[in-house]
Order: sequence, then C-alpha cells, then structure tokens
Amino acid sequence: MELNDIYAPVKEDLVKVKKTLASISHIDYQWLSEQLSHLVRETGKALRPALTLLSGKCFKYNFEYLLPMAASVELMHTATLVHDDAIDNAATRRGQATINSIFGDEIAILMGDYLFAKAGEFVADTQTPRVIKLFSQTLGIISSGEINQFRGAFNVNQSREEYFRRIYGKTASLFSLSTQSGAILSHATEEGVTVMKDFADNVGIAFQIVDDILDFTSTEEAMGKPVGSDLIQGTLTLPAIMLTESYPEDNPVKKAFETRDPKYVTRAIEMVRNSGIIDKCYEMASEYCEKACRNLKSLPRTDSRQSLYSLAEFVLKRDI
Repeated sequence: MELNDIYAPVKEDLVKVKKTLASISHIDYQWLSEQLSHLVRETGKALRPALTLLSGKCFKYNFEYLLPMAASVELMHTATLVHDDAIDNAATRRGQATINSIFGDEIAILMGDYLFAKAGEFVADTQTPRVIKLFSQTLGIISSGEINQFRGAFNVNQSREEYFRRIYGKTASLFSLSTQSGAILSHATEEGVTVMKDFADNVGIAFQIVDDILDFTSTEEAMGKPVGSDLIQGTLTLPAIMLTESYPEDNPVKKAFETRDPKYVTRAIEMVRNSGIIDKCYEMASEYCEKACRNLKSLPRTDSRQSLYSLAEFVLKRDI
C-alpha cells in the first residue's frame, strides 16, 4: 500500500498542514524567506504530521489544535535534519545540496535553531500545557541522543542496548510526540494515549532499523546520499554491530573506524549484503512492528486505525 492510500483519512487536512508550513517563509527577510521556502517544500514522507492527525482521528478529532501540532512536529523533524547535516558534514540530503554545504555550518545551525523556534511557536498555539511540556521533553531527548551519537562516533565497542537507546532518542521519540499529542489534543483517555505511545515507540524503532538496513542495501540514487554514509560518519548501526559480533577479529567496521579508509567501508557493505545479517535485522524490525500493533485493537474500529496498521506494514516494506 502506498502512503497516499494510508493517509486517505487525513489527506485533505495534510494539505492544510503543508500550507501552514509554507506560511513560515512569509517574512520580510528575502534570503531567509527563500531558504525556509525550500526547506518546508521538501517535506519528504510527512510521516510525523500524518501520525499526529491519524492519532487524533482515532478519538474526538480536534483539527483546530491538531493543525499547529502537526506543523510543529514536522518543523522539529526538519530542524533536526538541518543540524544533523551540519554535524555530519553531509553534502546532500534527498539528492539536494544541504544548507551547510552551500552556506556553511554556522548558517545551518542558526537555520535549525530558527525552525525549532517556529516549532515551539506552533505548539504553543495548541494552548495545552501537557503537550507543550511533552514537546520540550522530546526536544531534550533528541538533543541528548544526538550528543550521545556524536560522542560515540567511530567507537566500535557499542552494545545493542546502546544502539536501541540511541535510535529511540534519534527517531522514535519524535514519532511518540506525534501520536501522543494527537491523542491528547483529541481528548483520548489515558489508556488511549498509552496505546498511541506504544505504537509510535515501536514503529519508530522499526523505522530506524530499516533506515539503517537501507544504508547498506540501497543505492545512492534512491537515497540521495552515498551508500554506507553511517559508516563513513562513524555511526555504528545494527547491521554493523551484527557484523562486528560475527567477525570480532577480521572486522572491516573496526578498520574503517580506525583508518577512515573507504575500502573498508566497501568491504563491510559487501560482507553485510552477502550474509544473513539483513534478514536478521528485518526480523527484528518486524518484531517491533508487531509490538506496535498489539494494542491497536482496543481503539475504535475506524479507517484511521486501519491506516496505523498499514503504516506499520509500510515501514517494513519501504525501499527509501
């Protein structure tokens, strides 16, 4: 199933979210306006705002408050990408030149800060202290996760537990903000909020596992960035951890981290592709998706609930 089909219950409202996002570029400073317009136009899959709206649709849908919240989570996501690219010295994102590669790291960091500020402005429009606090807590989780990743760069001695803790902070926490805020703003019961949190926590982890798999199995054309980018940047992901566990002595990941020689990155990619590691990683992602969907049956039977089931399936089968 395609994302457009999954998003069907909230399709029209997602268009309004995108229009709201576009409104942040309507400022007097022309250069900043142009850059913001480019950033918010390249919204990718719009997974996070869709999660907010689909979550809300499972309860008493309140679009007046869900609209700024959906815009907020997408701006937060975009801000993290801008900062990530600057930290990683990434030249491209989705096949396009990054802000940092064109204007430098200083401008990229300030641009990310501006997006975070606008995200905070939108979440304040929900007039819901619980959601505003959750937004702040999530920003803290994401930031600490990025610090952890940065400080752990090129360190091959990391456990699976450390990996899962890191990807929760990097990815799943924002998924969780999206669904929990959607539920809270739509007057869900505490049980309903918990169901949405559990769904997002697990789907978010599965999403990042698949993302890390694709860094080994996809192509530069499909991803819009070099294959093996994580290894090049010194980030130890699940496939690399499994490779290290399987070959503790003759380990190209360790050599890649020690020497920064691209030939070892190429060798690691080949070894992962020619082993059973990819299948094992997909099995693990599938287990997380099963956990995500386990309690959805307690929600009212609606098109939005079905979309959440379908979204979990999409996460496993996506190729970009």
